[in-house]
Order: sequence, then C-alpha cells, then structure tokens
Amino acid sequence: MTTERYNTREAEPRWQAAWNDKRLFETAADDGRPSYYVLEMFPYPSGRIHMGHVRNYAMGDVVARYKRAKGFSVLHPMGWDAFGLPAENAAMEKKVHPKVWTYDNIAAMRDQLKSIGLSLDWSREIATCDPDYYAQQQRLFLDFLKAGLAYRRKSKVNWDPVDNTVLANEQVIDGRGWRSGALVEQRELTQWFLKITAFSEDLLAALDELPRWPEKVRTMQKNWIGRSEGLSIRWEIVRDAAHGGSPTREIEVYTTRPDTLFGASFVALSPDHPVSAACAECEPELAAFIEECHRAGTSAAALETAEKKGFDTGLRVRHPFDPDWELPVYVANFVLMDYGTGAIFACPAHDQRDFDFATKYGLPIVPVVAPEGTDPEALIADGAYDGDGRLVNSRFLDGMTVDEAKEEVARRLEAETLDATPVAARKVNWRLRDWGISRQRYWGCPIPVIHCDACGVVPVPDDQLPVLLPEDVSFDRPGNPLDRDDSWRNVPCPTCGGPAHRETDTMDTFVDSSWYFARFTAPRAGTPTEPAVANRWLPVDQYIGGVEHAILHLLYARFFTRAMKATGHVGMDEPFAGLFTQGMVVHETYRDADGQWVAPAEVRVAEADGARGAVRISDGQPVEIGPIEKMSKSKKNVIDPNDILETYGADTARWFMLSDSPPERDVVWSEAGVEGASRRVQRVWRLANEAAAKGALKGAAAPAEFSEPALALRRAAHGALARVGEGIEKFHFNVCVAASNELTNALSQALQGDAAVGEDMAFALREAAEILVLIVAPFAPHLAEECWAALGHETLVAETPWPEADPALLASDVIVYPVQVNGKKRDEITVPVDADAAAIEAQVRALEAVARAIGDKPIRKVIVVPRRIVNVVA
Repeated sequence: MTTERYNTREAEPRWQAAWNDKRLFETAADDGRPSYYVLEMFPYPSGRIHMGHVRNYAMGDVVARYKRAKGFSVLHPMGWDAFGLPAENAAMEKKVHPKVWTYDNIAAMRDQLKSIGLSLDWSREIATCDPDYYAQQQRLFLDFLKAGLAYRRKSKVNWDPVDNTVLANEQVIDGRGWRSGALVEQRELTQWFLKITAFSEDLLAALDELPRWPEKVRTMQKNWIGRSEGLSIRWEIVRDAAHGGSPTREIEVYTTRPDTLFGASFVALSPDHPVSAACAECEPELAAFIEECHRAGTSAAALETAEKKGFDTGLRVRHPFDPDWELPVYVANFVLMDYGTGAIFACPAHDQRDFDFATKYGLPIVPVVAPEGTDPEALIADGAYDGDGRLVNSRFLDGMTVDEAKEEVARRLEAETLDATPVAARKVNWRLRDWGISRQRYWGCPIPVIHCDACGVVPVPDDQLPVLLPEDVSFDRPGNPLDRDDSWRNVPCPTCGGPAHRETDTMDTFVDSSWYFARFTAPRAGTPTEPAVANRWLPVDQYIGGVEHAILHLLYARFFTRAMKATGHVGMDEPFAGLFTQGMVVHETYRDADGQWVAPAEVRVAEADGARGAVRISDGQPVEIGPIEKMSKSKKNVIDPNDILETYGADTARWFMLSDSPPERDVVWSEAGVEGASRRVQRVWRLANEAAAKGALKGAAAPAEFSEPALALRRAAHGALARVGEGIEKFHFNVCVAASNELTNALSQALQGDAAVGEDMAFALREAAEILVLIVAPFAPHLAEECWAALGHETLVAETPWPEADPALLASDVIVYPVQVNGKKRDEITVPVDADAAAIEAQVRALEAVARAIGDKPIRKVIVVPRRIVNVVA
C-alpha cells in the first residue's frame, strides 16, 4: 500500500506534456470515424479566467474526453472573442494599444486554461481580432451585401456627445451615457444593418425542431422574435385648430386585443411618431417633453420600470364603433416607434402600463373582460386584470369569449370604410427588428466598403481584403480614431479612381461571435469556410454556455448560419444541435464594520456554540457574513482559480465543480467542498495503488467462477460504468461523480484486511480499479493517468477506449436510491435490493454530501421510502 500522497504539482504538468507530445487532441480533417463537435462559448480576453470559466470548460471537456473514448473523432477547439470596447478603454486609461493589451491578455489566459488540463485542439486557436479571421468576416459581409442581406439606412441612435459614439439602449442610464455620464442625445445617423427579419418566420418555427435546447431558452427566443397576430385599425382624427391640425386624417394603431375596444380610454403615440412631431411644431411644451423622452433610456426594460409620462396633444380621435365617442391623443414615453405603428389604443382595465398612466392622468378605466359570476369593478380595484373571461360593458360583444370577440371586431371593422378603404385589416407583426451593426469605434472589424460621391457605396475589391486596422492611432481624445486618420480613411474609389473614403464604422462584436463555430472547422482557409468540411462538422453537436447569451448571441448565430447557407458557405440552417446552459458559481459575501466588501481570502470563518462567525485575518475584526451571490469583483466574493490550482490542483477544482450540484444550477463555492473533493482525489490514488498490489496482473484472464464478494464488486463496477456513461450523455455530471464515489466505497471495502485474496477477487479488484480510473478520467484526467500508470499500463488513458458494461452484471440485484437533504437531492447510493432500512440509513449517514449539506445541524430523522428515495431531515 502506497503511503505517498498524489502530488498534483508534479503530476499535472507531466501528463499535460505527455498529451501534447502525442498531439492527442488535434483533430484530423477526416479520419473516417464518426464526428462529434463539442464547443463552449469562447471567452473575452480580459486577462484572467474566473471560476465560471473553470466550470464551463470542465463540462465541455468531460463530454469531449468521453466521446473520444467512445470512438468519435472529436472537434473541441478554443478561441477568443477579442474585439470590443474594454480594449479601447484600456488604451485611454493605461496608454497601451488595444492590440498589445488584447494579445497580452490572451497569452495569460491561454496559460491558465492549459493548466486546467482541457483536451482542446490548440492548433485551431483563433482570435476575432486576428486579420486572418476578420478578413473572412469582411468577405462574408460583402457576400451578404450582394445577396441583399446587408444594407444601409438612416436610424435613430443614442449619441454620447462626450465619448462621441453610439450607445446601445442598455448603455443609457437615467438619460446619461454609462461611461461618460453625459446627457445622451437622439441623433439620426446612417447605419449598417443585417436583414435578420428576412428569416423571422423560419427563426421562430425552427425553435420547435430543437429538442435538445432548454425549453426556457426557446421560450426566450420566441418572445424576442415576438410574432403576434392582430388587427391594424385606422382611427379618424378630429382636427383641433389650436394645434394647426394633424398632417394626416387618421392614426393607425396595431393591437393584439381588439376585443377590448369598448374599454378604450385614450390613444398614445411614440415621441418619434410623425403626428407627435407635427404637433410639437406648434407646441413648445410638447417639443420639450419629446426632448425629455429622448434623453431617457429607450430599452424595453428601462421603459417598463420608468415612470409613465404623457402629454395631451389636444387632438381627438373617433372611436371606430361610435361616431359620438372621442378619445384624447397623448404622446407617451412608454410607446416605441419601432414596434407596430408607433401608436396604441389603451385599455387601462386590462394592461398595467395603461392602468398606471390612466390613474396618473385621471382617464377612464372600464373593465370589459371578466370571469363569469365575478364583479368586473372588483377585479380592477388594485390594478389591471389580464386574465381570461367573457366580454362585459361591450355592447354587441357582451357574453362572448375573448377569441369570439376578437373575430367579431375584425369581421365588422373589415366591412367598415374610411375614405373608401377598410377601417381595419388583419396583420401579423414581429417584435424582431433588423440588426444594426455599425459601431463608431476603432477596435472592431472594419466594414469593407468605400464611399464615393460619384459612385456611392462601393465594396472593397476582394484582392484588397482584408481592410486592416491602422496601428499608428491615438486615443488621446474621445471618439473614433479612424475618423481622424486621413492616411487610412482617404483612398481612391475602386470603380472610378476618384477621391473617396473608407467606411469608418466597425462591426458590432456580436458579428464576430456569430460564425466563429464555422471558422473552427477550417481555421486557416482562404475563404470563410471550406463548405464540405463545415458540412461534415456542423451543426455543433453540443454547445455549452451561460443563459445570459440565450437571446442575442444565439439568435444572431442562428441568423448568420441561414445567411451563410444562402450565400453558399454552409449547408445547414441551425448552428447548434444541442445546447446546455450551466448555472453560475456563487459564494458568500462579507462586509466589515464600515460596510466595505471583504474578499474571501481575507476572512477566517469559524463555528462556535452552533453559530458561524467570521473575522478578518489581518486584524481579527468581526466580519458580517452576507448572502450567497454570483461571484463579482464589485462585491469581492471572487475566488481566484490560480489559488485553487496551486493549492489543490486542477483535478480537485474540476471534481468539485462537477460534483456539488446539477450543472444547470448554481454551484456554491466553499472551502469545505473543495477540501472534500481533494480527499476524494487522494482516495482514488490510494485505492488504485492498493489494487495494483493486491489485484491480478494486467491482462489476466477471468476465472471460470466468482465468489459472491467478488461478484458483488464486479456488479458495483459495471453498474457504475453504465451509470457514468448514461450520466455524461444526459449532462448529469453530479450523478456521475456520485456513481464513481460509490464504486470507490465498494473497492475500498473489498481491499480491507491484509489477508491474501483468491484468484476471483484478485481479478475483480483489478477490473474494478481499472473501471474506476476510466470513469474518473473525463472528470479528473491527470489523476486518471497517474493511476493508470500505477496499475502497470504503458498507454495513456486519453487514448484508451471506453469499456463496455457487461449486461449480465447489471441485473437488478441492486437498487439506486436518490438521497435528499431537506428536500434537495445531494447524492445517490446503490444498495442490495433486499437491504433493510437500517442498512440504507447507515450508508446514507456516512455520505460526505450529506455531512456537507447539513453542516453542524443534527440529523433529526432519515426516511426511507422503499425502492424510491431516501429523505434526510435536519
């Protein structure tokens, strides 16, 4: 029996070097085996990895290593989402060129990722700021331009007058630029767009054909695309001489709830609606109100939470069903011009936003939908009612269901006319808008067009690509340095040879990440893709990343794949066949007596008299233990992966990340949990050495018969093998770790005692040890290699096939019990089918996962539900 501890510092670099020497993870273009493409969302090179990276990439690595062992040719690449504003901010603040800052960060993070032992094909590494990459992105753009999928038009934008750049809606906070603090202006600029709306219907319908995507992500995308069936209704304007009249005789309103027409209280216009602008010309106070609206955030989220404000234009519109019923027309800060027609009719009783507005301005609130047998007025006593029911207070619609009323309103208004045209028309509307990609920034992919007064917009000829970013630029003042670089900006027109200038806008960085998965299939090609190669690998079999990218990144990638198909670069519509969104890594927060955040490394947590307390290590002063929250620099509850890797090693970090909770949930980082994972690593190392000493020789034949103890060990080993394989396929990584822990327990029990073992047990010991090492390998690959060598193997685990479980040993002699602690699953145990409740309870009480979950609390009772589950109540 070995007395040595497994030395992670010595072993991990050694095995990483062994893998690299044999180039085990480099993927041949076509080696004849079935292909499998696993990809994690690539990182932004900020300079340091965080624990979320460790968890994300460890998950992908488990899948990649398992699929290789199962006989697949696996593509598992890595790259860098390397353009973006942080590099320009660093250029201004630290006086370093964005390119230098970015590539220095890439080098540091590459070393960190390599130290985790990820089975990545580094020969395919790309960075979106590499000219080789963005040259092909420029070719894609020009192909899209030729196909009518890229175009240029004027658009309203948020303009920061200090930073001299366009801001996204989310970067406008309380009407000010998120970085400069300057009051934001609304400007109309000519911008470049990608025509994502050309695929609206397909992008929506195809979501139902992605069964391996989380339902919540598909729902989020459906809501963002936002298909709605409704009615476009023309409301006749009653002219008001005090405002000089409206520029039109009508206001067109799109609604999905025409059934609520008899609850209409007012019509509201966007501040950007043409009627709003016309009225503002004669009304200075309205013009000031519109300007105030322009300074506020215009994102849907900002408008949802902002105070609802409006301005009465003095105009009135006639109700489409009653010529004597006139409604006031307001300009309202919560109506967006780019949805529907930029005008709504409001039914305050059944929309909370309208309810708040009507309450503020003293407008009527009339309920028109109510469940049968209820008091309609009582329904809206505290707010709008948005449930189902039948129509009330609605004249000829009374008693109808909502759907029946919608149809009746549509039928009647389609038959009515205004100026010889039907008052209403059925219409399908989309929330999705074309994607504006223009950014007035330097560190991004240049848009490859030239502007000529004579020829207009001229694509950069192919032999002049890539349009490279100039390197001799200055960041001594705000704004886009490309606008100030005359030697780069001014060029002859490729068509007429006359004076012209380059486009100085660069592309939104979402463009860079919308096709990188395709570039990985042929990263050195002189074209964006090699279609035959791309079609072999794509779609990505398993994509892994945070749910925060569930809408924009994934939607843009889906659009890009369709656009690339339309222009001949790939042969499929969907980029990702399978999607998994992992939970976050969270940690306790700590504050000192002054309310300042304190980092976990500066805190000592201890328990006394049944209560947890914390002090600052440096001075012993008490520290308040706060709630568990997402790791963030601002709250200092960040654990540096380097500290963990140096103290415990990569395998311990990986083991803990994958064992503590289901991967779709948040994982709570704790020192006790990491220490427990470290003990597990050492235990596997010790047992492998003991099995090597007591077990049969490598390659020994199985004896004809096995005793019951040997057979029980074999059943445990093959059962664990089957469960781990199934668990990896289903992303149940914590269940896989639990299964390997159970096999560890079974092997430990079989190795107890110093007596010599028979031939059958010797075979079972070696078999169980080898299976244990192989099922541990995807999770703790360095440890597995060390143990494999200790068992006498001269080959590498990383090139060893996945073993097959013997069906004869998977008979139902045992049963698996999920183990819950206070209602939350923490582990599983495997016990004989005939095990009594006392034996099951004893095994459960011995579980580390149970001890970790209950902490210092006593176990009040253990409830065994026969053949189903075990509940621990603390």
